[in-house]
Amino acid sequence: MKEKTTPISQTNTDGVLDERLSQKTTTDETPTEFTTLAKAPEKNKFFTTGNMAVMGILSAIAYLLYLLPKLIPVFNLPFFPSWLDLQISDLPALLGGFAIGPWASVIIIVIKCALKMPLTSTMCVGELADIIVGIAFVLPASILYKFMKKRKGAIIGMLVGTVSAILFSMLANWLILIPFYAMQFGSGDQAAGMQTIIRAVSTLYEGITVESFYTYYLFLAVIPFNLMRCAICSVITFLIYKPLSKALHWEIKSKKKNTTPSSDIPTAQEDVSNETTVSSDPSEGNVPSSDLH
Repeated sequence: MKEKTTPISQTNTDGVLDERLSQKTTTDETPTEFTTLAKAPEKNKFFTTGNMAVMGILSAIAYLLYLLPKLIPVFNLPFFPSWLDLQISDLPALLGGFAIGPWASVIIIVIKCALKMPLTSTMCVGELADIIVGIAFVLPASILYKFMKKRKGAIIGMLVGTVSAILFSMLANWLILIPFYAMQFGSGDQAAGMQTIIRAVSTLYEGITVESFYTYYLFLAVIPFNLMRCAICSVITFLIYKPLSKALHWEIKSKKKNTTPSSDIPTAQEDVSNETTVSSDPSEGNVPSSDLH
């Protein structure tokens, strides 16, 4: 006699699947105490405590370097006119621009010159010209390095900044500084003041006249002087930026330490695996897949 086999109840299987689906739906709709919500990434803020502290320190160093040629006569080079002081006060601004961003370099330049204005002997005209030339040097270098954060980017940025500084220094001397000094030395008479300036540089440039003054002064003094100044700042920055980068980026490092995820909170992958686990207890009506035919 042929033995009759009893098929597995379809109703029972459907009931198990319905129960599992309802449990999963309930779990998805009702978050448990271990559920973690994804936070939107915070925007990179510029005026943070760390950035302001770094900019303050670099501004103070830039101000001291700005005053140094007035305190130590060795920075007055004999082959340049006496009012051209070799100072490297743009160096801290260049470091700040590379570490924090282009706006940091501009802020450091402005603060440095603003601190010098109470001690000015040029009615702040010299300091305003230094702001223009300083920004023309550090801003292009910082912008290019921001988009090319490699040694090649730093070198290209500083070369472009040097060319920009030379061009703006020529314009500043031609349109602002020399006319102002001529008026000051001539007590309001610009022609008399120009004669005084020519006599001051006649020992350096023989045969100089009023008509040829700017040709001599711009090409034999302004261009080589600013080229030397920017080259010194660039070389020092290239040598010391990497050793100082850890100190200049201390706030970023501290943020990374504070955002380390806790190992006590289960991950989303663990939650899904727990939800999809099927019990093999026959009393709950769950049938192993190997027994289904």
